[in-house]
Amino acid sequence: MEAPGFWDQSQKAQKLMRQRQRLEDALSAFEQLEREFADNLELIELGEQEKDAEVVAEAELALQKLHRVAQKREVETLLSGEADGNDCYLEIHAGAGGTESQDWAQMLMRMYLRWAEQRGFKAEIIGTNPGEEAGIKSALLILRGASAYGWTKTESGVHRLVRISPFDSNARRHTSFASVWAYPVIDQSIEIEILDKDVRIDTYKASGAGGQHVNTTDSAVRLTHLPTGIVVQCQNQRSQHKNRASAWDMLRARLYEAELQRREEKVQAQAAAKTEIGWGHQIRSYVLQPYQMVKDLRTGVESSNPNAVLDGDIDAFIEAALAQRVHGGEAEKVEDLG
Repeated sequence: MEAPGFWDQSQKAQKLMRQRQRLEDALSAFEQLEREFADNLELIELGEQEKDAEVVAEAELALQKLHRVAQKREVETLLSGEADGNDCYLEIHAGAGGTESQDWAQMLMRMYLRWAEQRGFKAEIIGTNPGEEAGIKSALLILRGASAYGWTKTESGVHRLVRISPFDSNARRHTSFASVWAYPVIDQSIEIEILDKDVRIDTYKASGAGGQHVNTTDSAVRLTHLPTGIVVQCQNQRSQHKNRASAWDMLRARLYEAELQRREEKVQAQAAAKTEIGWGHQIRSYVLQPYQMVKDLRTGVESSNPNAVLDGDIDAFIEAALAQRVHGGEAEKVEDLG
């Protein structure tokens, strides 16, 4: 940091500073756990010597709390992937089913915004494509904060909702699907080669709720990467030039994330590509009727309080998925060596 020319490349310097801060925070947390563990062991020994059951009980309770903190810290050590420390793009798309699925997509967007707020992330809605009657057809968010992509990456997949439809006059039970796709924001120092001939550029009028805030010019930009079929679009700025620049950044990020996924294919069996948004591809089910339960189909983690989950209480699902992803990968590597 004190080396000559360290700040000449500001983006690289800031990235190194963030990495240093994460390491310092991790070391400080470990040292604090170590001190508190030793202190409480001493208290237990002292209490037993003095035959003071109250002191022993308090120290044992403190150790139980410390164990839970240590488990949380252990999960954080799983965020060691190449891009885990980056900010995160989060796309949400309604599945087939019209208003039902579009309303579900909006519920998911609200859930992630609440979760981001609870984690201390800064969340920004880059753009939404509203539904005809209610909800959204799609949305793009950006989450900024410590290891935002690392915490969010296991949310990619199809999410299934079962409920009595508020849009059905006969109050019948409906099943709706929506997909979530997380990929890292990348800095300009990472070189992603994109050939002009491989990208189709389309411009169109920005969609919205109507009125004076909707552009009448073709300011929205859609980029299609022909070799991979990856499509990104941006319409949140009034300027086509700014939307085009943002769309190119998003495309580079998507291609980078696709490369990360290819590297991980041999050590995990998750379908992290855009697949049919429907039966057989879901990672989590949210059941509101006839009973109440949210279940992650990858890890088996359940919650009987879907209202809390939809208010952003999804850490338990994320932590279990991260642990499975890492430990499952390690197990597969051992089998390969055998």
